[in-house]
Amino acid sequence: MELNRAQIIESVQNQNGFTKTRSLEIVKTLIEIIKSTLESGEDLKVTGFGKFCVKEKKEYRWRNPITGKFEMLPSKRLVTFKCSKKLRDRINGQ
Repeated sequence: MELNRAQIIESVQNQNGFTKTRSLEIVKTLIEIIKSTLESGEDLKVTGFGKFCVKEKKEYRWRNPITGKFEMLPSKRLVTFKCSKKLRDRINGQ
């Protein structure tokens, strides 16, 4: 099952009795907080859920399979996620 933003907003609305507008504001604010934290390079830990980590990937050399030429790929930052033990246990039904 895929969960999109509209479904999250509807869940917040149903579970907390907020209006749709208020639920939208809450979800938008949460997403903006997550984005700005990760964008600044900081890790984001949500207790009982998991940790989003920003990793720096150095530039590296790779071979283009079409041309056969070697090229350098620039460095970049990636976001990884590691779920908490509580969440992992819950997923596994323990």
